[in-house]
Amino acid sequence: MAEQNIIIRVANSNDSIHAVAITTCMEESAKARGTGIAKRSPEYIIKKMQEGKAVIALTDSGEWLGFCYIETWSHGAFVANSGLIVSPAYRKSGVAKSIKKKIFELSRTLYPGAKIFGLTTGLAVMKINSELGYEPVTYSELTQDEEFWAGCKSCVNYDILISKERKNCMCTAMLYDPADHYEPEETQKFFQEKKSVIERLIRFKEWKFLKLLRKGMDKKENSKDKKITISIF
Repeated sequence: MAEQNIIIRVANSNDSIHAVAITTCMEESAKARGTGIAKRSPEYIIKKMQEGKAVIALTDSGEWLGFCYIETWSHGAFVANSGLIVSPAYRKSGVAKSIKKKIFELSRTLYPGAKIFGLTTGLAVMKINSELGYEPVTYSELTQDEEFWAGCKSCVNYDILISKERKNCMCTAMLYDPADHYEPEETQKFFQEKKSVIERLIRFKEWKFLKLLRKGMDKKENSKDKKITISIF
């Protein structure tokens, strides 16, 4: 990877030329992780760019290398910084952290009274969030907007989410409440102190929920076999 200056700024309509590459990278990344995100079309990404509700990272030669956008829920009471993606060649370079900081600042500017939240399975993203002042919360503290949760349908873990009545899943929920929050220094310190506990919790959730999912799949298969037997005889 050649050394280049990296520009991180609010995206605009001129950046629409990168929309297809961004959505393709999002989908490939989700498949590689074995998790899912709400699928977005290039047209949806372009709309976010045109509205000034996205942040893009570019090299000084115009190559895109990172992206994130803002979504609002519950009539603007909640804001999610969604679709964070970094081009494979620039991962672990600090670009993701810079994008998250920029989109967080943009969210605070556009929606100063909104609660900013996120769902993630990644420890690295949790670390970045904690540095911004997010804290881990239960799912009940997030938006209950049906449209938001419908976006989880494209995730491979959606059956787990439904089986837990939307109270838990593989993802960890994190929230920044402008009206009642800890300082970033406090949330960052908490994360560092509890990092090993959080890692064990993530592994435990993976084991427990995947076991639950496999059990549910076995039941479905048994049910199918039973129906076939009845229809034949």
